[in-house]
Amino acid sequence: MNARESKPGMKAPFLIGRALLGGFFLYNGVNHFRELEGMSQYAKVKNVPLPKAAVAASGTLLLIGGASLITGVRPKLGAAAVIGFLAGVSPTMHDFWNANDPQQRQNDMINFSKNMALAGAALALSGVEEPWPVSLAQDNRSRLEKVKDFAKRGRRIAA
Repeated sequence: MNARESKPGMKAPFLIGRALLGGFFLYNGVNHFRELEGMSQYAKVKNVPLPKAAVAASGTLLLIGGASLITGVRPKLGAAAVIGFLAGVSPTMHDFWNANDPQQRQNDMINFSKNMALAGAALALSGVEEPWPVSLAQDNRSRLEKVKDFAKRGRRIAA
């Protein structure tokens, strides 16, 4: 069953799930920019090269991924952005295997595990056929088709 053939009762849970998951990433993307200085300092402690640029780049991935999952516009690209963020950040920022302090180890393990679960959710969504139900409209026509339609509308208005 593809996205267009989905049962009407399945649209609401899918949309709510997308909103929750995408909203989580969108919120955190915004937060990367609101807390750029503090997050950059923490990234520097974790030996991330060019920490400020890395935080900004990861925030951008989160914004793109979150917005895409919420709106359903190019969701495979959005899922890839989220997966890329999680794959890069998780072993670097939540490297529990390197933590000496038991509390820090536990916190990093929890966040690493959470990120792996989120990556699994994004990976699962990347397998859903497009267009997704209840998504913003996408115009997938070729440029030639768009020009032809524009010309037809112009002729109708002129007539």
